[in-house]
Amino acid sequence: MSQRRSLLTRLLRSFAILALSWLALSWLLVLVLRFVPPWTSAVIVERQVSAWLRNEPNFRLRHRWVPWAQVSPYVPLAMVAGEDQKFPFHHGFDVDAIQDALDAADDGKRLRGASTISQQTAKNLFLWNGRSFVRKGLEAYFTVLLELTWPKQRILEVYMNIAELGDGVYGVGAASDAYLDTPPARLSPSQAARLAAVLPSPRRFRADRPSAYVLSRANWIQQQMQQLGGPGYLQIHQAPRLQR
Repeated sequence: MSQRRSLLTRLLRSFAILALSWLALSWLLVLVLRFVPPWTSAVIVERQVSAWLRNEPNFRLRHRWVPWAQVSPYVPLAMVAGEDQKFPFHHGFDVDAIQDALDAADDGKRLRGASTISQQTAKNLFLWNGRSFVRKGLEAYFTVLLELTWPKQRILEVYMNIAELGDGVYGVGAASDAYLDTPPARLSPSQAARLAAVLPSPRRFRADRPSAYVLSRANWIQQQMQQLGGPGYLQIHQAPRLQR
């Protein structure tokens, strides 16, 4: 009996050490990436590996980092307007959107996404695509770390640099080069809205050859950008959190 207890104690101690080590290393990684631009992301790596395994000879990965100051202010505004208008105010999770999605599912409707920009940044940067409970749990964990460690501006800066905006095209820098032939700093409100309009399905929709749906959604996003008050929305309403 004493040997079993001793073995169980050692196992529990080893598990605790591993868990604490993982927590410390994951937080350290998040802390470093607050200041260092990520040269890639988990989702980018996943897509590249998928292309190799599927032998996609025409696949081309495009991604380049563009600092916040070198991106048109209409780009982050368009992404907030189209994806997560409560981004300046929530702490990583939109409780109302989650409840609405659950209510819709209870009514027999298809379960729709309720992920915030913070959650999408956590998933894109550290995790993989999928809907498993394990992935969602890790997504929630990294979302909390991001919100505790990064200012809102940093979350949005990383998001617009790693979001998939076309098949193999990641971030506003690569998308501007590939689809709009315009430097990120000079993107107009309509161009920014068009980029944000493909986010629901970037491998299906294109910003350079927009379908009727993309044009309609881009127009709606532009209207939302105006109703939010323009780029000042991210400066006035987010000031306490953007500058913290």
